[in-house]
Amino acid sequence: MSDEQNAPRIARFKPFYFKPVPGKTYLWCACGRSASQPFCDGSHKGTQYQPLKYTAAAGEKEILLCGCKHSQMPPFCDGSHNNLRTVYELDDPDSESNRNKIQVHHHQDGRFELNGSCYVSRVSQVGSHEVGNLLWRPVVTSETGATYQSMFAIEVRAGLSPVVAFGDVEVVLFVTAGTGEIDISGRRFPLQANTGVYVRRGETFRMDNAGPETLRAFASVCPQRLAPTLDGPMLANFDASEPRRTVAVDTDKNQRMGDRAFQLLVDKQIGSRAVTQFIGTIPCSKAALHRHLYDEALIVLSGSGMMWTEDLKATVHAGDVVFLPSKQVHSLQCTDAGGMHIVGVIYPGGNPNINF
Repeated sequence: MSDEQNAPRIARFKPFYFKPVPGKTYLWCACGRSASQPFCDGSHKGTQYQPLKYTAAAGEKEILLCGCKHSQMPPFCDGSHNNLRTVYELDDPDSESNRNKIQVHHHQDGRFELNGSCYVSRVSQVGSHEVGNLLWRPVVTSETGATYQSMFAIEVRAGLSPVVAFGDVEVVLFVTAGTGEIDISGRRFPLQANTGVYVRRGETFRMDNAGPETLRAFASVCPQRLAPTLDGPMLANFDASEPRRTVAVDTDKNQRMGDRAFQLLVDKQIGSRAVTQFIGTIPCSKAALHRHLYDEALIVLSGSGMMWTEDLKATVHAGDVVFLPSKQVHSLQCTDAGGMHIVGVIYPGGNPNINF
């Protein structure tokens, strides 16, 4: 029997969204033949497959159950469905329904607001605050509709910045321009563009800009905070149990997602338990509408395009940030022949490959 004949049937490519009852046991269909997807109806009889017994844990309120039957983490989706096709699932931007979507031209404090709490932020137009040689802008906070994470744009002119503290939260930075160093609670690390940085709960940090160019970074804070504290002392509480704190972009570490690719930067490999930072590429195309179970903030590094939600759309350019609340239907279109490069931060979550 061939490998293809041995393979389970694909019930559907995307996973099934499900709200389990804590303590209840379910039988997940492994063969793909059940008419009661994603659960077993006995159709596996006579095949090599058996259903997988799954008992819902107390903390599981929303889950995604694999529909393609190729997950390496059954019964849960692990994003394997995205690699069962050579091209990521696409949508026609010129379809009648898409032509009828209204383009948002006006912004509020730099935010082009779409459906739900989704928006495109033109960061340079967001109001700023300045302390010493550090300037910061609140790009994503609870005041802009976020529930789980915050994001702040940070600029540091020449010299040593004030001490930055967010309290008992995880902080993930991505450096977009400049060179220098970051001091994390007494431990120093070199900084340069295209570097991800991880600051553990309770630690403080400050940046030293030693170059002629302004040092620019985005700081994602999880769980969210409204603003940094910039007048406190530099703590000496570096957590040496996780000594690696910076990750450089390395295309050799890319993971495939159809005709797209991404690299994990800050994740559990360097101690981050619930927040994940990745860098990815999007070819000139429009993805089909989809959703995630996590809050996501996307920094557009290069390229241009259009952000789509249920019945609205807004242009996206390099330097913008796109915020997507959990379960918001969306599609990011790249209209640039050279493609689009993005950095994403998802929370709470560990795999940017999972969508439904």
